[in-house]
Amino acid sequence: MGRKRSPGLRNRGGIWHIEKQILGHKVCESTGTGDLEEAELILARRIDEIRQQKLYGVRRQHLFREAAARFLEENLHLASIRTYGVCLRQLDPYIGDRLLEQVHLGSLQTFIADRKREGVKNRTVNLSLSVVRRILNLSARLWRDENGRPWLDTPPLIQMLPLNDARRPYPLGWDEQRELFKELPSYLARMCLFKVNTGTRDQEVCQLRWDWEVQVPELNTSVFLVPGEFVKNREDRLIVLNRVAKSVVDEVRGQHEEYVFIYRGKPIFQMNNTAWQRARREIGLPKLRIHDLKHTFGRRLRSAGVSNETRKVLLGHRNGDITTHYSAPELEELIEAANRVCEQKSGKTPALVVLKQKVKTR
Repeated sequence: MGRKRSPGLRNRGGIWHIEKQILGHKVCESTGTGDLEEAELILARRIDEIRQQKLYGVRRQHLFREAAARFLEENLHLASIRTYGVCLRQLDPYIGDRLLEQVHLGSLQTFIADRKREGVKNRTVNLSLSVVRRILNLSARLWRDENGRPWLDTPPLIQMLPLNDARRPYPLGWDEQRELFKELPSYLARMCLFKVNTGTRDQEVCQLRWDWEVQVPELNTSVFLVPGEFVKNREDRLIVLNRVAKSVVDEVRGQHEEYVFIYRGKPIFQMNNTAWQRARREIGLPKLRIHDLKHTFGRRLRSAGVSNETRKVLLGHRNGDITTHYSAPELEELIEAANRVCEQKSGKTPALVVLKQKVKTR
């Protein structure tokens, strides 16, 4: 006959959960273990924590996992919430069970080393570090317990890694673009063709909705106005359609009542999928990124002599201007500039020359 468990513990799916009223405070949480003795120790510690907090005003200590969950819950509206979720899922085995006071640059070294061994660039590692830094800052400066005490006294300094391994942008040539798009399935080829003719980001294309289309009858065309909550810089994003982008939009019009680009009747969450990765290998550019299509659009605009100010608007860069108010002549000027980078079957188009540095081997 097994030993009697402590009151307040319940086994669900092989894991012991705390379900207990402690000094008027209801506790419902997982112990994270299937071992009864370990679960009882965790329960005893939680009882003591709450007693210390209620009777003596001692602040309750929080795990980083708790803070990470709160951060995600409070930021579901962000366009980058999926990225933050991936970062925190990767961080959890390393610091999820640590108290906030135990999370600092030193405790992150194993995570950093493992990511580097996997070939991840410093910029990507920095994204995870910045999420940790943000959570620790919120724990110290904003989040309070029921007694008004911060979750963390002082946030530690989380220093970013130097960006000395960043890969340079790779703008596609016309022949490379044609070869790449031939290897892609039709739905993804349309998305990429739209992206390389509008300078949009991955998520702006995936999230593009018909409700955001604005008709411009004076010019017999339309534009898209993406709400700031779906844009990286948080500003409303004007998407101008040159004749190629417009033809792509017209081709998919009516396929879905909400989303512009779909696959098998459903929205697409990312363009960097297995089909993209296979296609880039087939043309001999295994490191080509989806974001390079945006760089290609920008380089072609510059090669075509489009001014820096106009390029910033077309690429959706932050500029402090009110981007939702344009007159018909201003939109006409933007459309004309965007049309200057359309590939033509005949006639001349601005040449885009990619200079590659030759590395001598000893």
